[in-house]
Amino acid sequence: MTHPPKYTYEDYKRFEGDWELIDGYLYAMAPSPFGVHQKIMGNLIYLFKEELDDCECDIYPELDYIVSEDTVLRPDLAVYCEEFEEYPKTTPKIVIEIISPSSAQRDEKIKFDIYEREKVDYYVLVYPDFKKVKIYKNEKGFDKVYEGDGKFKFELCDIEIDFKKAFKGVK
Repeated sequence: MTHPPKYTYEDYKRFEGDWELIDGYLYAMAPSPFGVHQKIMGNLIYLFKEELDDCECDIYPELDYIVSEDTVLRPDLAVYCEEFEEYPKTTPKIVIEIISPSSAQRDEKIKFDIYEREKVDYYVLVYPDFKKVKIYKNEKGFDKVYEGDGKFKFELCDIEIDFKKAFKGVK
């Protein structure tokens, strides 16, 4: 049985198109997300930027997170608390993935495990079809600390996000 080739970050940089690299294997990113996905992402960027205004942290859409030489993830949104010009050198504090049918297994299992292992403080899964979020906090592994569509207060910079507003304008 032939196995697909394994790649490194150096290989990844030469590929055209949108990919994630997980344990040396390439995963094609789905075509551009639907309008609902993009609307929720825009709403979340606005909500987080407004809350992070007095904080040393900021939110970044679709920025490569170089986990290791053989793993590069591209979360929908990530909050970092450092200045950088190209790519961050540290683990994001908050990662937000907007779940679609094509990404659900990767986001809920594969990336969940990697973010947990890399000690991301909060992992937020956004479910457009149900208009709710699930939030996991990492202390000694991820524990679900919230599920719903209301307000949640993150310890990071003491910010509070009203997730109901993330779904504003979404049918």
